[in-house]
Amino acid sequence: MTSPVLLVIAHGSRDPRHAATVHALTARVRALRPGLRVETGFLEFNAPSVPQVLERLAARGADEVVALPLLLTRAFHAKSDIPAVLREARGRLPRLRVRQAGVLGPSPLLNTALERRLHEAGVRPGDRGSTGLVLASAGSTDPEASAVIAEIARELRHTGWCSVRPAFASASLPRTEDAVRALRADGVRRVAVAPYVIAPGRLPDRIAAGAAEAGADVVAGVLGPSPELARLLLDRYDEARVADAAMASLGA
Repeated sequence: MTSPVLLVIAHGSRDPRHAATVHALTARVRALRPGLRVETGFLEFNAPSVPQVLERLAARGADEVVALPLLLTRAFHAKSDIPAVLREARGRLPRLRVRQAGVLGPSPLLNTALERRLHEAGVRPGDRGSTGLVLASAGSTDPEASAVIAEIARELRHTGWCSVRPAFASASLPRTEDAVRALRADGVRRVAVAPYVIAPGRLPDRIAAGAAEAGADVVAGVLGPSPELARLLLDRYDEARVADAAMASLGA
């Protein structure tokens, strides 16, 4: 029996770096699990769209797909946009079984990827005790998503940083520059900003600009196609398959 296709669903962006990063990530996933068919679909701006990918898969004889949102928190896209797109596709493609996997975060693997980017930017483990960290996410109007970012910041505080503050590029407050200034006001002499986002684009650029404006000492890169993120995609894929098998056994 063949494994279900893994369909990675990204938001999409007018910034070409976004799609390039997504494709680099999915290429890493393929390398980790040879033989697994991995496809990429976008909600907007980029091609192919999610419906186009599903139609192509159905035409080529695929019968099962695990649709995995490339999202760090469970906000509007995971709760509304993606389910609506998949629901519409199921109606048009009744022979194709499509189930939605969980979002990526929170996860220890994401925290490890974050640490990797900070290390690459020049932060060493011994620096944490004298460094304040701004955990900068894209931001969301969904309170659940904002609460997750705040909780991750609290957890990171217990890993040795002298202080950790969450920040948001849109929708929620504080902004990155305000969080950096707040750490300075608290007496923190060295401040690092860690973008908690997957791919480059308008909002990550806003995070970097805010960090520069407020004089942050270190600005890490986005999570990108890190090995931890690729492993996490496969973990979420496997979890969706296990959950589906459990549901099937209960219904049998």
